[in-house]
Amino acid sequence: MRHKVVRILTGIAVPLLAAGVITAGSPGFGHYKVKSGDTLSQIATRYGTTVKTLVALNNLPGNGNAIYAGAVLSLPGKPAQQTQPRQGRPTQPKAGQIIYIVKSGDTIDKIAKRYRVTQGYLLSVNGLKPSSHIYAGKPLRVPVPVPKAKAKPVGKKKNNTFAGRTYADHIVAQADKNRATLAKRKLPTRAQMRALIVSTAHKYGVDPELALAVSWQESGWKQRVVSPANAIGAMQVIPSTGRFASSIVGRNLDLLKPLDNVTAGVVLLDRLTAAAKLDIAVAGYYQGLGGVRRNGMYPDTKLYVTSVLRIKAQLENGWNPR
Repeated sequence: MRHKVVRILTGIAVPLLAAGVITAGSPGFGHYKVKSGDTLSQIATRYGTTVKTLVALNNLPGNGNAIYAGAVLSLPGKPAQQTQPRQGRPTQPKAGQIIYIVKSGDTIDKIAKRYRVTQGYLLSVNGLKPSSHIYAGKPLRVPVPVPKAKAKPVGKKKNNTFAGRTYADHIVAQADKNRATLAKRKLPTRAQMRALIVSTAHKYGVDPELALAVSWQESGWKQRVVSPANAIGAMQVIPSTGRFASSIVGRNLDLLKPLDNVTAGVVLLDRLTAAAKLDIAVAGYYQGLGGVRRNGMYPDTKLYVTSVLRIKAQLENGWNPR
C-alpha cells in the first residue's frame, strides 16, 4: 500500500490520517501509532511534551515538515495508562526531562556524568543496552532535577474591606486591637445582651424592638464583634459616633463595655428617629443620615433597611432567638 504523505509544520496542528493504537515500548518510552484526526501538537499536549521534542526524538524527515500516515512515534515518557513501573526495571526519579542530541565524541558515560545520573538508568530509559552504540544526532531522553520553587514569604493579609468598602490600615489596626481586647474579656451572653438593650431603650425612650433589630442585624447581640471599619460591639458603634453619644449623655462612653456600647447605639437611634421617618432613620444608622439625604440610599443600605424592619416585625410577633 502506498503511504499517504502529509505536511506537518512544527507547532502547527495538521491532521494525520491513519488508524491508531498505543503500544508498550522500551522502558521509559511509549510508542504511539497515529490515528485519524490526530495532530502532532495534540499528541505533544496529550503526552506532556512539545512538537519540537517529538520532531527531535523521532528524527522526523524534512526537519519535521513531513511525515507519512500510520507512523509510529516514540514518546518521551510512558503513556498515561502505564502508571506503574515494571518490576525489576529502574523507576524514573522525580525529575524533569530534556531531549539531548548526541554530539560527536559523546559517550553514555560522559552524558550520564554530565547530568548526574547512572549509566544504567540512562540506558534503561532510552531502551539501550550496554553494547548499544550512539551516534551524533541521536536524541536521548535525559532526566534533569526540577528545582523546588521557593515559597514566597506570605505575611498575614489584612482584611481591610467591610460591606464593600476598604478602610485605612490604621483603622483596621485599631479594630484588630479592640477585637483582641474583647477576646480576653468575660462578656454577657446573648440573652443578657438582649435584656440590656431592652432596658437601655426604655431608659432613652427608644422602641426596644427597633434597638434589638438593629443590634441583631449588626452583631447578633454579640459584644465581641468588631468590624474592619472599627465598628465595635453589639451595636457596632464607630469611635466618632461614640464621642457624639458621649457628648449627649454627659460622660465618656467606653465602647468596649457592653452598657456603654448599647447606650451609644440607643442614643444614636433616639436622635435619628427624632429627625426622620423610620426607614430613613434606619438607613441613617448604616449610611449616615447626611449621606442618605445627599445621595439617597445605596443598594446595600436598602437591603439593610429591609432586613432590619423585617427583624423588627418578627420580634414584635414574639420571635426570640437563642
